[in-house]
Amino acid sequence: MNRTAMNSSPTRNQSEQAFVLIIILWISVGLVGAALFFGHSMMLEYRASINTLAGYQAEKIIEGALQYSFHILKNNEESGQMPDPADFASNWAVVDGGCFWLLGRNPSNTSNNDPYFGFIDESSKLNLNTATQEMLESLPNMTEELAAAIIDWRDEDSDETENGAESSAYQRQTVKYECKNAPFESIDELNLLKGASWNILYGEDANRNGLLDPNENDGDRSLPSDDQDGELDRGIIEFVTVFSREPNLNSESSERININENSADSSQTDAGASQGPPASSGPSAGQQGIAQELVDLLTEKFSEERAQEIQQALPTQGEFSSLLEFYIRSGMTAKEFAEIDDEISTSDDEYLEGLININTAPEEVLACIPGIGSENAAAVVQYRSSHSNSLDSIAWLAEVLEEEQAIQAGPFITVKSYQYTADIMAVGHQGKGFRRMQFVIDVSEDDPVVRYRRDLSRFGWALGREVRMDLHDLKESQEL
Repeated sequence: MNRTAMNSSPTRNQSEQAFVLIIILWISVGLVGAALFFGHSMMLEYRASINTLAGYQAEKIIEGALQYSFHILKNNEESGQMPDPADFASNWAVVDGGCFWLLGRNPSNTSNNDPYFGFIDESSKLNLNTATQEMLESLPNMTEELAAAIIDWRDEDSDETENGAESSAYQRQTVKYECKNAPFESIDELNLLKGASWNILYGEDANRNGLLDPNENDGDRSLPSDDQDGELDRGIIEFVTVFSREPNLNSESSERININENSADSSQTDAGASQGPPASSGPSAGQQGIAQELVDLLTEKFSEERAQEIQQALPTQGEFSSLLEFYIRSGMTAKEFAEIDDEISTSDDEYLEGLININTAPEEVLACIPGIGSENAAAVVQYRSSHSNSLDSIAWLAEVLEEEQAIQAGPFITVKSYQYTADIMAVGHQGKGFRRMQFVIDVSEDDPVVRYRRDLSRFGWALGREVRMDLHDLKESQEL
């Protein structure tokens, strides 16, 4: 009995020791697992904090880039002209461990595959508050229904345009609201209109960058749905604005001469009251029915003889529909017209709303302008590309169009711009923390003013594969 008990005791002790060893091993595995779990969590937290910090840094870089944009636009050598991309950072600009880009739109590039850097001219677009229904219907993918709804949304009455929509249509929606019956304040209001859809507004451009990204050219394999034709359908949102307006002042901020102010009565009154003969034996302003200020301007810029020749060429009755018509009727050369076009106007309005800059407008917008249309838009783009040094006034359009076509287009065009979109993208330290903000900057007053801003960071990377690779090289060179 004692011997058996003595022999069984070591076995029991060994079993107990093995059991304890197993428990210890499980506890060790658990502790190691917990350590790995918490270590992994801490690593994720560390990486998240780096990304968060880089995001804050990118936001500050964007604020600095906005001030940089203010400086560029305020100190632009030629008021009303697009800043030359060669005068500022057209690609990335490295700022304290991060960098930013100004993504623009190339009006002459229809491939939409390569980024174009610079500001986006709001006057290169169709203004939702001034464009006619026919002009709106000429936009790519625009429908008659949506064009009519735009007219009804912005007009003051409650009369429904054919195919349009007033409050009764919007009261039938799940979320009911009234038709605005007032001007658009932002292009985002288009989402509220009857007939608006993602495909019409944004086309295939899911991240709103104007570039053909891989997911926008793969059919139905990934969003958005596209036709996989190698060309980007940008939707109408890229071609419309609500911010284009031009101050009716010359470059010295003085009032322009209204060429439609007929000074015949005042000139005749002054001539009857005077005691001497007229100063000139040529036709007077009163006889020709044009303002004396204009006569004085022509005489000052050219000569008295040339001024009289221009007066004689002008019609004695009626108003000019545009400066382009005045140029055509006057018989001036394009060089002569460029010397006075900043000094004259056809209106006394404080601002000229919704004029389209023919120097920067893409072919899709040019096709919407009466007199140009789809049949002449490509020729206009081709001419300005090959005559980039002679686009200092609207007179060049008369070289491309027939006379009546040019006169028809005249009331809708300009070569000046005062509102720009700065589409600013930035990354922080090590190329992390991507942020993207769009600002509409108005320089029509003394100091630049932000009229509108929107955060587009949620749409993700917007500069294409090549810039991403350049960014990687920049990190490798330890500049970031």
